Parts: sequence; structure tokens; C-alpha cells
Amino acid sequence: MSNDTLADFDRTEFSAHGRTAPVYRLGTGPAVVVISEMPGITPKVADFARTVAGIGCTAVMPHLFGADGKDPMDARIPALGAVATITRAIVPACISREFTVLATGKSSPVVTWLRALAAQEHARCGGPGVGAIGMCFTGGFALAMAADDRLIAPVLSQPSLPFAMSGRRARSIDIDPGDLEKVRGRCAAGDLTVLGLRFQGDRMCPSARFGWLREQLGDAFTAVELPDSSANPDAMGPPHSVVTEGLIDEPGQPTRAALDEVLDLFRRRLLTPA
Repeated sequence: MSNDTLADFDRTEFSAHGRTAPVYRLGTGPAVVVISEMPGITPKVADFARTVAGIGCTAVMPHLFGADGKDPMDARIPALGAVATITRAIVPACISREFTVLATGKSSPVVTWLRALAAQEHARCGGPGVGAIGMCFTGGFALAMAADDRLIAPVLSQPSLPFAMSGRRARSIDIDPGDLEKVRGRCAAGDLTVLGLRFQGDRMCPSARFGWLREQLGDAFTAVELPDSSANPDAMGPPHSVVTEGLIDEPGQPTRAALDEVLDLFRRRLLTPA
């Protein structure tokens, strides 16, 4: 792919809690906040947002890090270009006070800003509530946002914080205890369904994390765990990003089926009349 101009999106600025950043919107209908993975709003993240808009929702992509629209593989030596692009995005994020990358039991401060954005989009777009998907670095943000009742369709795609391969951090996710308690209560009351996606061999999103989410959320948590062999072989690195880099967008492909589950959740929760 090449760099994406994002010309079909409306670009505005959103300010809340001392933070101002660009937000890209496309479509009409209830809002779905598309929170990009590292290294930012890549062309494939933007294509996912276009798919969300195509089912009748408003895709809302906030800028959190990186260069908007940049294809990490768009370089003379694609692999080196990707490493450089990811490094330029992840190093500032890891040292930023907006993001919590190692601590267990703690929501990243930027979640407060994302909740404010979701509240504005609900008021602006209408509908029964808001959907959200977090990916990789931001995967757990969608769960923490669900402490607000307006967030009714959270998707956690390969949630990778706190960084861990085993141990206590692997059996956790980046969410404050108070936020988790609210989410657990909503799940127990039948008000919330949480969808999680990962490749089975993904060490950045260990299986223990999904096991812990099942314990915390019970039957309200649906886990989609795909064999590594189902990932797009053209993607750089081991299988990781289910609905973007690892997607094979063809009928019958497991990753396409996983994408359909995400879209079906948004349809059921946001577009189906009560």
C-alpha cells in the first residue's frame, strides 16, 4: 500500500481535559471510535474505519500517536521503514504520561479524553450508544471506556498492555480497579458484551490475558482466538493485528470471519431497533 491522504474523512480538532488532537470522521449513524494500533492511523486502520462506516455507522478516528495516513512499509527498504516508523511512534508513547505501558490495574490517562470524545460523538450522532475498538497498544482502552454507560459495544483487538509475556502482567489489562468494577457490573447485569480478538501464538497478547478476562467478565466476554496460520502471510512480523495487517479480506478466511463478528456486534448493539 501507499500513504493514505485520508481525504474522504472530515478532519476536526477535539479538546478536552487539557488535550487537543485531530479527529477524523466518516459516515453517518451511531458512532464507533476506532482507536489505532501502533504506529498510528495507517492505511489499513483507515480502511477498517471505512468498513465500519460502510455498515451505517460513523467511524471516528482520533489521533493518539504517529503520522496520520503513513504506510509503515512505504520506504526504499520496507522492513527497515516499518521498524523506523514504529520506533518513532512507540518510543514517545512509552515515555508519555498519557499512556501506561507496564503497570497493572491502571487505566492510561488518555482514556479520560477518549471517554469525553465518545460522549460528544454520542450527542452528535445519536443512537443507543457508542461502539469502540482498541488495537494492540490501545486494545484495553476500549474496555476502560466501557466504565461509561454510553459505551455499549467494546472490542479489544490483540490488547497488548501492560507489556508482558507471562506472570502477573499477562493476567491483567490496563484498567483501573474502579473502572473494572463498573464494567463487571454492567456485564453481570446483561448491559454489556465485550469481544476480544487475538492470534493464538501472539506473545504480545498472551492467552493468559484472555483467560483472565473470562474470569472477570464471565459469559459477557467472547474470545475469538485464531490459528497463526490464518494470518495474512504478507504482513510483517509474527501474526498480531487481526482486523488490519493480519486480515485476509476474502470469504471463508478466518480473519474475515473475525472481522464480520466485530461488524455484527456493532450492528446488533448500535443499529438494531430496540
